[in-house]
Amino acid sequence: MSGRSPEVVCIGAATLDAIAAVEHYPASDERVEAVDFVQAGGGPAATAAVTLARLGIPVSFVGTIGDDPAGKTIRDGLASEGVDLSHLSVVRGARSAMSVSVVDLKGETRAICAFPSSIGPPVLAAPAVDSCQRAAWVHVDHMGYRSIAKLESGEARVKLSIDAGNPIDGLRLDGVALFAPTGDGLSSRYKGLDIEASMQAALGEGAGTVVVTLGAKGSMAATAFEIVSAPPYETDTYSTLGAGDVFHGALLAQLVEDRPLEESLTRANKVAALSCRALDGRSAIPTARELLASDTDTGM
Repeated sequence: MSGRSPEVVCIGAATLDAIAAVEHYPASDERVEAVDFVQAGGGPAATAAVTLARLGIPVSFVGTIGDDPAGKTIRDGLASEGVDLSHLSVVRGARSAMSVSVVDLKGETRAICAFPSSIGPPVLAAPAVDSCQRAAWVHVDHMGYRSIAKLESGEARVKLSIDAGNPIDGLRLDGVALFAPTGDGLSSRYKGLDIEASMQAALGEGAGTVVVTLGAKGSMAATAFEIVSAPPYETDTYSTLGAGDVFHGALLAQLVEDRPLEESLTRANKVAALSCRALDGRSAIPTARELLASDTDTGM
């Protein structure tokens, strides 16, 4: 990060993922031969941090790993991307978070078996709180949300973005600057309401901006002043694993650069779609230079 203060601090899960691509899911006691297999870093907050770093935004990650081989691989992967790890905690004797994912290439679906580690959510020490206060945005996932009590009151209050792609118990939206669920997640929170009415309900709970990812239908956003949408970006898709996490990091990168909300959605859709060119959720995330080149190619 070249000594620069982070524009975004991401707090939450960092995992090591084993990912197999198959032509169909195995039935009980069936052995299926994978057509592709990779090991890659994952976790919603950590992948968002990698996306921000690829797009040239100074970013810090707050999380916890074990001192096991998986933890070393997680740490090395984030460091190689230029993510600041000053606030990454390593717990001796602990096991890091890992998952096994099976991607059905024909059905374009996936199944995930996650081991959430033996550590629990990150603990924000005073230096991490200070970094959060100096950052333009603080982004948390389902694990990070459990760590932010120090950031919710008094002088420690920050501009908070919440990735609600995974369920979050006790989630409160009052004072949340950016609430980002999936379409299914939003529908589950506001049963019986359509997407637009659900977004309005979330605004009514106190969210400043609501951004909803809709998969192949693109994304939508609402504030007290506007509702905007952006179509999906068409490109070759190999796997959608991690695309939502990439979208959130890309969206924050656009907002840091003060782009209008609709343009931010459009560019975040593109970054997320381009990340789907690979089996894992990280290796195909475009850099800022690649994104600029694609903008030229498509006339953006």
